[in-house]
Amino acid sequence: MNSKLIDALKGIHPGKIIGMELKKRSISQRELAERIGMHYQTLNAVIKGKRNLTVEMSVKIDSFLGYEDGFLNMLQGYYDVQQYHIRHASETISGIPDIRRILFWDMNFDCIDWGKNKKFIISRILERGNEEEKKEIAKYYGLQVSDLERFRSKNRYKYHKKS
Repeated sequence: MNSKLIDALKGIHPGKIIGMELKKRSISQRELAERIGMHYQTLNAVIKGKRNLTVEMSVKIDSFLGYEDGFLNMLQGYYDVQQYHIRHASETISGIPDIRRILFWDMNFDCIDWGKNKKFIISRILERGNEEEKKEIAKYYGLQVSDLERFRSKNRYKYHKKS
């Protein structure tokens, strides 16, 4: 299996891949469910991301779609790991950093999940915060100020001051 493809698909629920493949091949969910001996409702829940893919389901769907054995199960594993990290980040970060609320003018400051949105938050502080706020956010996340640069958004709007 192509490692670049795997890297591109890491963290995507396998149901999304199955759904796109069925659409591309003009196969209905009902048809797939019947062909592999699965309940339609179960397959639908997997495709919508409301249910995880079991090993048994993965093997049957891999075979039907012509994927390498265990491909979809591997994607499920990567998805589960990503979801764990998201939950863990939210559980380990508590409180609110001492920064200006106006930096997050486009969202409800009191509802920000500071653990789950760490990368975005640091990127926003780097983009719009002052030096004190950069120090505060580094302290809040247990980082050095110099470590913050790796979180800088690569797609940010750039402007140049006229001299």
